Amino acid sequence: MYRFFISRESIDEAAGTIQIQGEDVGHIHSVLRMKPGEEVLLCTGMEGDQTDYLCRIEGYSDGAVLTKIVSKNRSQQELPSRLYLFQGLPKADKLESIIQKSVELGVYRIVPTLMKRCVVKPDTKKIAKKTARWNAIALAAAKQSKRGIVPEVTEPVSFLEALELTRSLDHVVVPYENSDGIEHTRVVLSSVKPGESCGIFIGPEGGFDENEINMLRDIGGAIVTLGHRILRTETAGPAVLAALMLHLEE
Repeated sequence: MYRFFISRESIDEAAGTIQIQGEDVGHIHSVLRMKPGEEVLLCTGMEGDQTDYLCRIEGYSDGAVLTKIVSKNRSQQELPSRLYLFQGLPKADKLESIIQKSVELGVYRIVPTLMKRCVVKPDTKKIAKKTARWNAIALAAAKQSKRGIVPEVTEPVSFLEALELTRSLDHVVVPYENSDGIEHTRVVLSSVKPGESCGIFIGPEGGFDENEINMLRDIGGAIVTLGHRILRTETAGPAVLAALMLHLEE
């Protein structure tokens, strides 16, 4: 069952119809070659509007796919907690893979963060284009994993700005090689309850600077280990998200 995201305006509840518009039309018609009578799953991807519409394709007209609503149900794909990934900005295209896997694992928002040991610095002239690409990757991953919302990827923020964003969060988790044993990690992750929010800070390739760890500790961040092995920056975030997903999944 293919999932597509549509605008609220494309839904005609009274008529029981939904029009799919935009880039998905060509994909449905020319790539998937879907025919009238086949069914698709549609939702707006908007927070607070997590309704899944099971629809039957009626036909194609004026650059749109015409569908009839068969049934609608509350989306069950989202975790009961909002998980924020504060990812130290990595080199090359590693962030693209991080975004894809994190969306599949249930992340709520991804915040690329500039830390002291980040090797790359974003080009301010290209950042809008980069951010648009990151969000396109998040959208594709949300479709593939049948998410009820499309997680946002923000523009890169400074480390201090990232700390400020944690003020409204219930938990902050910081994987770090110089931390207590794995039992402490289990206790910290199991303390995140449904309905609570959690920020996960991941260092870049060079790891955290000691001052950054101290600042995270000062705001109440829980410094944890991910085991005896050193994980790459593109592995650490998904590892924490996977553990929280298994803990929180209902």
